[in-house]
Amino acid sequence: MADRSFLDWPFFEHRHRALAHDIGRWADAHVDGLVDHEDIDGSCRALVRALGDAGFCAHAVIAPHGGLGDAHDVRALCLIRETLARRHGLADFAFAMQGLGSGPIVLHGSDALKGRYLPPVAAGTSLGAFALSEPDAGSDVAALAMTAERSGDDYVLNGVKTWISNGGIAGHYVVFARTGEGAGAKGLSAFVVPGDAAGLEIAERIDVIAPHPLATLKFTDCAVPGDHLLGEPGEGFKIAMATLDVFRSTVGAAALGLARRALDEALRHTASRKIGGRPLAGLQMVQAKIADMATAIDAAALLVYRAAWTKDQGAPRVSREAAMAKMFATEQAQSVIDDAVQLHGGLGVKVGSKVEELYREIRALRIYEGATDVQKLVIARAAQSASGKQARGGADVRKP
Repeated sequence: MADRSFLDWPFFEHRHRALAHDIGRWADAHVDGLVDHEDIDGSCRALVRALGDAGFCAHAVIAPHGGLGDAHDVRALCLIRETLARRHGLADFAFAMQGLGSGPIVLHGSDALKGRYLPPVAAGTSLGAFALSEPDAGSDVAALAMTAERSGDDYVLNGVKTWISNGGIAGHYVVFARTGEGAGAKGLSAFVVPGDAAGLEIAERIDVIAPHPLATLKFTDCAVPGDHLLGEPGEGFKIAMATLDVFRSTVGAAALGLARRALDEALRHTASRKIGGRPLAGLQMVQAKIADMATAIDAAALLVYRAAWTKDQGAPRVSREAAMAKMFATEQAQSVIDDAVQLHGGLGVKVGSKVEELYREIRALRIYEGATDVQKLVIARAAQSASGKQARGGADVRKP
């Protein structure tokens, strides 16, 4: 059983502890029965529908459009992702995309767009998607090449998006394209594109080591109503960054869930597996590895929930805190899971074992929503900026 003592930390309120209990019981009772490894698309639809029926997708949106409050509760999002990831990576993925795929609408959509697209997300009857990456532009958002040109009351989209989660099964896509208000990041805008829009083609389904629904999307003279623009023309980069500011911490939380499950599996295996007539757990080298794993998990959890708490307290931006949380939690989870595989010996690399599954699941988290190297740039620039302010006598000091 995963350690739950962190719920006593002062980052959480009673409602968060109750949520952690509820999602934990639900996940243990339902997730395994909803995952069919032979039908990943169907599994994602089933998971989202079940999460919606249970009321958990409501945390991805806001009231009065099926949500529970007037803003995202980032700590709640993190707790749900951590708990689902501990049970199965695909369950975490399914929930995560309901948040990321609707986040820009929550933050910058008109009342009409919120009323149309958010209730089905909350109910789990429609899946969302976030279409940012392109073949030649991933972390470098300013290099996006896809275009959206005004034509009467519409915008006409042309270009390619790739590595799009829920590609091919989403009810809508939040798409970022170049509208030309300025150079680089200043010339991007964001649009909500219905999944069945004319001119939108699923050009390729992408297979990865941990199967998830991913696709390349091709837009050919795809007309989108002008009222499906999010925010104002030229605000696309700001919208993308504001969305990631909310959800980047939750990637760290998902990594925590995978790492906690790896530690559970390692503890269980080393307690029962014998070498020389003694359990592996009795060997000091094994105990040292377990100690490192447990410490890494707690350290990552502190960063994740510090970032989530800071955002929930009303901080306008938590780019530094979220980058630290995402970077550290995903990197440490990779190490923890690798140690769990090692402690399992040959069983650790056997297809179908839980730690082998975790080993495949964690790898992508170190890449998507900003690779580790990008997070380091964000953190370094924040540190350099703070140092410059201090040198000028205007330090930006934030309470922990």
